[in-house]
Amino acid sequence: MRFALAVDLGGTKVEAALVSEDAVVLARSRRRAPTGPDSTHASLSAALSTVIGGALGELPSGSGLTGIGIGSAGPLDLDAGTVSPLNLPGCADFPLRRTVSAARPELPVHLALDGLCITLAEHWVGAAVGRRSVLGMVVSTGIGGGIVMDGRPLLGGTGNAGHIGQVTVPGYLPEGVGGLPATSERLASGPNIVGWARELGWQGRTGEELAAAYAGADPLAVAAVRRSASAVGAVIASASALLDLDVVVIGGGFVAVSPDYLALVREARDQAAPFPFVARAEIVPSGLGGDGPLLGAAALVLRSA
Repeated sequence: MRFALAVDLGGTKVEAALVSEDAVVLARSRRRAPTGPDSTHASLSAALSTVIGGALGELPSGSGLTGIGIGSAGPLDLDAGTVSPLNLPGCADFPLRRTVSAARPELPVHLALDGLCITLAEHWVGAAVGRRSVLGMVVSTGIGGGIVMDGRPLLGGTGNAGHIGQVTVPGYLPEGVGGLPATSERLASGPNIVGWARELGWQGRTGEELAAAYAGADPLAVAAVRRSASAVGAVIASASALLDLDVVVIGGGFVAVSPDYLALVREARDQAAPFPFVARAEIVPSGLGGDGPLLGAAALVLRSA
């Protein structure tokens, strides 16, 4: 049996596990360590060493290790092998590929955005199997994404293609305000939409509280959830106009803020679509849940052909 070592780096955790060639995460190999805004190069290196060492120690006897796949929050520099996750400000230009490679320097190491890894996983064994043009999105602490076209990952010149959280969405901020504040991540991700509601007087603090308030028809909570879904739908319309998408797969914790969140996203996409082909893509929930990032990182190795 062939395995890949899969590593997933995000704003709140770094995780590693062994993934088999038939897309099974070896549960006993799964290791996790926290990350956060106070992370430094030294602390992140230590966390990576811990989770990778623990995962590798569970390689079944007689099995082979094909390579290492890494999914990371971005932006990243694929040529240099470095990452600068927006939610880890103390880890800018972190040498992620070199640090991970040190555990098994004889193995090939593949690095990609975490959003692209999730999209690859959905195309491999999830909700986008067999589809030609796929956009994967994660709506959570941030907003990430990735694109698979004709079965192949779209990397771009630096590896940052598909970074849909950094696409600007017009019409949500006062005239003259643009740049980072106008990106879909700042407008629609969980913490940012909670912050927007609080600025209007809502008293809650978390996405879970927002979900409860939405279920209770609190006007500010309803407005916040609809604002998030509207911005996500609008950015999907832009991506669809550019890529002629077949399917958009959306995962991430904030999607569960309301039972009708994806329906609201579809409605907003349709309203923003200037032509029928822009509104033709299915918008569906993730078929993989929490295993998606690791499966996608492993896919960089196990499905590299």
